[in-house]
Amino acid sequence: MGSLVRHITIDSADAYQLGAFWAEVLDGTVHEDDKPGDEEVLVAGAGGTLLFVTVPERKAAKNRVHLDLQPQDRTRDEEVGRLLALGATLVGDHRVPDGRGWVTLADPEGNEFCVERSAAELAG
Repeated sequence: MGSLVRHITIDSADAYQLGAFWAEVLDGTVHEDDKPGDEEVLVAGAGGTLLFVTVPERKAAKNRVHLDLQPQDRTRDEEVGRLLALGATLVGDHRVPDGRGWVTLADPEGNEFCVERSAAELAG
């Protein structure tokens, strides 16, 4: 048997603060042992586990890997509004008039991610 992905690790300036943002985004939880100031913070959600690690370097370029989110109980546009209210910023709007497309956002530390249409919207 080959390897499996245990979690996706994201470098950050403040692991706890960024982990708390992503816990809200994913309707997940910050691990009960993780506290503000910790160097590493685990966030568990229905889609998997993210590990945030504090590093001294700032983000310097576009992500080479990013997350694509699919809303589960709201439309893409409703989810984009919710995430902007949580502190995300708009990077690029790739929606087209027929409803296809996606929106690229950045988390509070500038890591890009995309919001796609919900399964209900894809089903039409």
